[in-house]
Amino acid sequence: MVIKSLDYFASLVQQDDSIPLFEAAVSIAQDVDPQLDLEETQVEVDRLAAKLQRRLPSDASSVQKLRMLNHFFYRELGFGGNVNDYYDPDNSYLHRVIRTRRGIPVSLAVLYMELAQQIGLNMKGISFPGHFLMKLSVQSGDIVLDPFNGASLSREDLEERLEPYFEQQSYPGAIPLSYYLHAAHPREILVRMLRNLKTLFVEHMRWQRVLGVQQRLLILLPDEITERRDRGLAYANLECPQAALDDLEAYLAERPYAPDSELLRSKLPELREASRRTN
Repeated sequence: MVIKSLDYFASLVQQDDSIPLFEAAVSIAQDVDPQLDLEETQVEVDRLAAKLQRRLPSDASSVQKLRMLNHFFYRELGFGGNVNDYYDPDNSYLHRVIRTRRGIPVSLAVLYMELAQQIGLNMKGISFPGHFLMKLSVQSGDIVLDPFNGASLSREDLEERLEPYFEQQSYPGAIPLSYYLHAAHPREILVRMLRNLKTLFVEHMRWQRVLGVQQRLLILLPDEITERRDRGLAYANLECPQAALDDLEAYLAERPYAPDSELLRSKLPELREASRRTN
């Protein structure tokens, strides 16, 4: 079942110009719920979108649609950020977000953008530092929203949120605000969702969960050698020495002088011995 779900995920994200973001994001949860009915989740969201669509005047402007969607999503349906348990992995699994009405910015944004698309709004995600955002381009400019609560953010709000990141640069404020507001590609959004989960699972040493995340990250980023290294470390912690060796040796071959290269090399003899014993 795991292999099938990974194959399905790979088929969804194969072509950069046609990734169905919502479907691919929902499918991430098959790692924890292999029996998850993806179609049922899509139907549930379609039903919500249809309910909202019936309320919209035929001549509604983009701004009118946005206001109605915002009220529907946050006030009527009660979606919002999980302030009581922000680091619960369930906040990243969309079928559970739909059930609990609680999530983190990126998962709430993916759901919000799916509803927006179904009512004719071309809402985009923004991979903003520290906190995922959304934007809608209208005639007067971009409307930037916080998915956590639907609040509209001014230029001053955005600059204030960037201040901690500007402080880390050699030339604070040298990069224009517009650089941070580009529309995130679906692949980028999926990577962000998975890396959020990765951080949580590594922290709690849930290595089987880490492995599932790493398999998906490597489907999305097949040339990212650090993700292969991290899969190797997950295999090592799961006592799969040959798989760990394959990944760590590949990493060291490509990055022989990486800062962690000596530490990783020191693990290889033990892994080789463990692999010989299992064979």
